[in-house]
Amino acid sequence: MQMTWRRVVDQTYYTYILANTFHHLYTGMTNDLQGRVYDHKHPEDLKAFTARYKIDRLVHFERFQYVRDAIAREKQIKSWNRVKKIALIVAHNPTWVDLSLEWGEAIELFDEGKMRRPETF
Repeated sequence: MQMTWRRVVDQTYYTYILANTFHHLYTGMTNDLQGRVYDHKHPEDLKAFTARYKIDRLVHFERFQYVRDAIAREKQIKSWNRVKKIALIVAHNPTWVDLSLEWGEAIELFDEGKMRRPETF
């Protein structure tokens, strides 16, 4: 009997929470966080829940190695009441800043000339 070996591809999975300015929440799971957030920010179906309520700010995410763990976490979070979800967000992102704001923007290169001498006391 000949054995075949399959290569295990390292994959990263995410559970995420999106919010709008009124703190309506949406919880999801994906293996492409940037792509999925982009989809929420540029919806094709304007009748979809996140599009209708303009839920497009990434306020929380967690990274997983295994898809089953990400799915389990998504189900766990979805089962929580609103207060518990908000507590999770506030614990890591107290100002509810959109964690995806700078994605895709150019990164300023390091310039030693802009460095200033350390202040001593």
